[in-house]
Amino acid sequence: MSNIVEKILDVPAEHESNVFGQFDSHIKKIEQTLKVSVVARDGEVKILGPAEYTRQAARVFEQLLELSRRGNVIQEQNVDYALALSMEGQEQAVVEIDKELICRTINGTPIKPKTLGQKKYVDLIRNNMIVFGTGPAGTGKTYLAMAMAITAFKNNEVSRIILTRPAIEAGEKLGFLPGDLQSKVDPYLRPLYDALYQIMGTESFLKNMEKGLIEVAPLAYMRGRTLDNAYIILDEAQNTTPAQMKMFLTRIGFGSKVIVTGDASQKDLPSGTRSGLEVALRVLSRVEDIGFCELTSKDVVRHPLVQKIVQAYENYEKAQERRSARKDSHDNQHRR
Repeated sequence: MSNIVEKILDVPAEHESNVFGQFDSHIKKIEQTLKVSVVARDGEVKILGPAEYTRQAARVFEQLLELSRRGNVIQEQNVDYALALSMEGQEQAVVEIDKELICRTINGTPIKPKTLGQKKYVDLIRNNMIVFGTGPAGTGKTYLAMAMAITAFKNNEVSRIILTRPAIEAGEKLGFLPGDLQSKVDPYLRPLYDALYQIMGTESFLKNMEKGLIEVAPLAYMRGRTLDNAYIILDEAQNTTPAQMKMFLTRIGFGSKVIVTGDASQKDLPSGTRSGLEVALRVLSRVEDIGFCELTSKDVVRHPLVQKIVQAYENYEKAQERRSARKDSHDNQHRR
């Protein structure tokens, strides 16, 4: 067994409740994950345990303290991610990621990438004309893209924002609902509106929408247009057909930036229909000026339970694929 060592860190009183969590929840999580014992008393944290784990725990506390000093409210997700990176010896990345401020919401909350995957995504958006961001729910694909679009719009880098997604039912048929086309389409676009209200504020959004500077529309409305000097986000791209995706990508004009987001595991297309997103990822993989970012369950920044759910489904789907491969192999042998 490793030598048991003790390490003492100073944590200023004004940062204690933030770093330690409500009812010391962050301390308990670090203790359970790294198998160390932590005692917090009189502005000090005393860590006791095997040498390597004690060092890791100390580094995690140092990162959390630095985040707190920068004015962040430390959440369970920050602690989880600092611990996950500590296993890979990269815990200093937590503070590096935090340096990247995209913008602030209408309430003054800073919008920043929260994981290495998200930081890579934001960097790709800055440096490429077209970016494909794929990954499971909760990885911030759409929200970060919206924040980047609104920032570019406010800085006059583009003259308008166009947000679009394919209008396709997620298992529910909306054809017989009352109302005009707009009211039928709005439920599909609701998540985009929510992000706009939060980042931009309702008043500013509605004013710009009336002027036609911000457009939220189903993908079908893009046909036959050329979109110059615009920031264009195609959301839920896994529900496009290959023809729709090609139509969309060939609308792009000069001075425009395009972000395509999607999650291949949440396809609502009719059975047997190929996804335009999957085809595009294959066809465009070698084209310059196009960035590809695949976010994973490690980048989920919703409630920690969402991360566990995403991971459980990934494990289940991999097991199903292995079972199916074994069955095919067994059937082939049997035929011989």
